[in-house]
Amino acid sequence: MYKVGDTISVLGCSGIVREITLATTILTSEDNEQIVIPNKQVVGEIHKNSFAFRIVEGQVGIAYEANPEAVITTLTEKLRAIDGVSDDHAPVVGINHFSDAGIVLDYRIWVLSDRYFEILHEANLVVYQSLSEQGVPIPFPHREVRLLQDGAS
Repeated sequence: MYKVGDTISVLGCSGIVREITLATTILTSEDNEQIVIPNKQVVGEIHKNSFAFRIVEGQVGIAYEANPEAVITTLTEKLRAIDGVSDDHAPVVGINHFSDAGIVLDYRIWVLSDRYFEILHEANLVVYQSLSEQGVPIPFPHREVRLLQDGAS
């Protein structure tokens, strides 16, 4: 269920619910686009309601030589300080997996729905700047390409 003011995602569309009528639900996207969804399309569909917030998710790789605990602590603090990040949900930063190139960290922050893309871009810049300030290298995936030809000497 959702109400006016909630942020929903349904049928590949996301926005803030502005109006609910008997026939339609009207959303406004962050780009100020009006999205009209027939309610008959909503019934029986899976929809997400994040209320006034949306989740920004990102990943970044760090070199194996880096100190992941220090990086996680710094990123958590820096992401929390961004204007528009929820005070009720602390940022979540942690190790997702280990790749050939380095340690892959995830970060998730809950942000005001009507500023989703603005804060997404700011968060990515904050992550990059934080790693640069700490001297933490972002690994470049190494690939070896060989070209084999028949009859080559």
